[in-house]
Amino acid sequence: MSSWQESIRTSIKSSKELATFLNLEVPETSFKVMIPKEYALKIRESSALKKQFLPNTDEDTIDTGLIDPTGDHIHSTTSRLVHRYENRALFFPTETCPIICRYCFRKNELGVNDNLFSHKEDNQKIKDYLNIHKEIEEIIFTGGDPLILSNDKLRFWLNFFSEIPSIKMIRFHTRTPVIIPERIDHDFCQLVEEFSKKFDVITLVIHTNHKDEWIEGFKTICQRLRKLPIQLFSQSVLLKGVNDNPHILKDLFYGLSSLGVTPYYLHHPDQAKGAMHFYISLEEGLSIYQELKKLVSGWALPKYVTETPLGGGKITVEKAIYDIDKKVPIS
Repeated sequence: MSSWQESIRTSIKSSKELATFLNLEVPETSFKVMIPKEYALKIRESSALKKQFLPNTDEDTIDTGLIDPTGDHIHSTTSRLVHRYENRALFFPTETCPIICRYCFRKNELGVNDNLFSHKEDNQKIKDYLNIHKEIEEIIFTGGDPLILSNDKLRFWLNFFSEIPSIKMIRFHTRTPVIIPERIDHDFCQLVEEFSKKFDVITLVIHTNHKDEWIEGFKTICQRLRKLPIQLFSQSVLLKGVNDNPHILKDLFYGLSSLGVTPYYLHHPDQAKGAMHFYISLEEGLSIYQELKKLVSGWALPKYVTETPLGGGKITVEKAIYDIDKKVPIS
């Protein structure tokens, strides 16, 4: 077993274990806990990390929010496949993450073994759907975190999609370079090199919300990733009490840019049940973003977007506010 797999296997998986390990008071909530031990030690150093990763009683006591705030189920076509945009589809190969974020918009879905995340459906149905819908050119590996899969399993799925002529692009959304940098090992890099010859574009999108998250090894891993034939982007979520400050965001986006990672999306927080203590209004978020635009050059400024509850996909926050003011239905 590799070191990164051992880190996952030995992760802290309960509030009680976490409280003992950190010698802190950690409440029990109805949502799961998972934090690698090495990363848990880092959490003690930062209020931004405590807010993101330690359970909070607000998860159960604030009784608002949606079970499926981005409409995954509405656009679920087969097991593990969501076709929300015309030319690309989300693929869910796993529901496991290297760490459980308390603000996760899928916190009510992951681990419940419902239809969206069932692994019982024949893979042939996925292939049949994609062969019929030839307009789908890109597969977006999400979850969970797809890089929790072993390199052998990633190879299986990359081969699987390479056999469908219309699939030209592959994208991975992941937190592993930040939380468990050693996951980006030699075999993974070889895998990317190999399959870059079978797809037109491979993209890796790193999820990070605050520079305090960056564990030792993250910068080295970014240097390793830059040498691969991939596009390297980031996505972040605007979170109340974590990074809802233009100067914190400036440091994050310039820091990423200095590592060769292009800031791509700043997501407005989704209205997920159990995560509403992270939520701010669209107007508050836009005010922060407008201040950020004064501090950050365009080449380091991500797009500020929000998701629609009916699964219509991402729209700019400016458009969302306009549509609400004009009483335009958000689809």
